[in-house]
Amino acid sequence: MNWLNSEAFTAFGQHIIWSDMIGNVFGLVALALGWRRSVWTWPVQFLAGLILFGAFFGHLTGSAGKQVVVMLVALYGWWQWQRGKGQGADGHIAVRFATWRERAAMTVAAAAGTVAVALLFTAYPSLSWDPWPDAYIFVGTVVAMYAQARGMVEFWFAWLLVDLVGVPLNFANGYAFSGFVYVIYGALVLWGLRDWWLRSRTAAPLEGAMT
Repeated sequence: MNWLNSEAFTAFGQHIIWSDMIGNVFGLVALALGWRRSVWTWPVQFLAGLILFGAFFGHLTGSAGKQVVVMLVALYGWWQWQRGKGQGADGHIAVRFATWRERAAMTVAAAAGTVAVALLFTAYPSLSWDPWPDAYIFVGTVVAMYAQARGMVEFWFAWLLVDLVGVPLNFANGYAFSGFVYVIYGALVLWGLRDWWLRSRTAAPLEGAMT
């Protein structure tokens, strides 16, 4: 798997590596499928995590471990959406806004998780090159995927908050392709947010919520 960490090409003075490019392209496709509420978003997210795991395994243990968590959440999302298929008027999953209790729980989990993961990364520097922003992006991604799995419109807000840190962090650390992809993520998130928001207004507040 060493070729995944080799250079694919150079653009604007930035060296683009294969794993960065392939993994993030799959991530972009997964986000687009999530916008369309296609259950195939989850296998694509799993595949993106698997590619990045292969690239990181053996030399970046922390990054590889994060991809394992992402893959597990992708499996959970697949299970949830398989159960929820057909609940929407068009045969897909139904989407909704989270309750205030769910929002509070996700906010507390995100804050506590970020602190815990950042302290872990700080204690073991080999796990991350930038502990606090890296922890924020990792935990934010997991929370966003969880909200997506539950069909919550807040999924898109979580991705926007991840983008605000992800774009400058990736550029600063030489992952230019990831930075560019995060910019495209931002545009897709805004379109997806609008689509899910409008769809949620056609359903009762908690109707179609997956348990």
